[in-house]
Amino acid sequence: MMAVPSIITMLLRIPGLLFAISVHESAHGLVAYLQGDDLPKRQGRITLNPLPHIDLFGAIALILFGFGWAKPVVTDPTRYRNPKVGMGLTALAGPVANILSAIVFAIVLKYIDKYNLITNRYLQIMIQEAYLINVYLAIFNLLPIPPLDGSKILFIFAPNRYVEFYYRYEVVGQIILIACIFFAPFLLSYVLQPIAYFIFNFIDFIVMLFP
Repeated sequence: MMAVPSIITMLLRIPGLLFAISVHESAHGLVAYLQGDDLPKRQGRITLNPLPHIDLFGAIALILFGFGWAKPVVTDPTRYRNPKVGMGLTALAGPVANILSAIVFAIVLKYIDKYNLITNRYLQIMIQEAYLINVYLAIFNLLPIPPLDGSKILFIFAPNRYVEFYYRYEVVGQIILIACIFFAPFLLSYVLQPIAYFIFNFIDFIVMLFP
């Protein structure tokens, strides 16, 4: 059974959570904008201000279980030069932004430990939680279950009939996902282990390149 974190740990997760969802959703909006879709910009979604991005239930789930979501960025794929590929690239941007952020936090943690830069235990935990939240948000969103980013990243490679299948069963995917988060998070943990193993090892490899 997954342990519920302490109140202090949950509070220390909040700054990292706000940063992670802001980076994630801003990246979606920015890549859409770079492909010719100005809808995210007009809706104020290309910003590191967390307020436009927060989904209350998704944030609570992320703090409690390590799995959660933000308010989706609405895009207009008809403005992309290649709508199917454009949707895949826009979806990919969020997890990539979180992984890059996690690498930065991991490097910071390395030098904090190496040179004893911070003695405040709670500040260290806050940075550690920011690192983990970014990794978890990326990993969770890479699941190929609608409406998560992983299901849309497949648009880049999949045939057109996959897109039709996606929109037909997107609601079913949402129901299954929410049920798993709140009633069977252990099942998600089991499914996500291979992705987590790869990403954590990739980040460790990058961090090792820094002296």
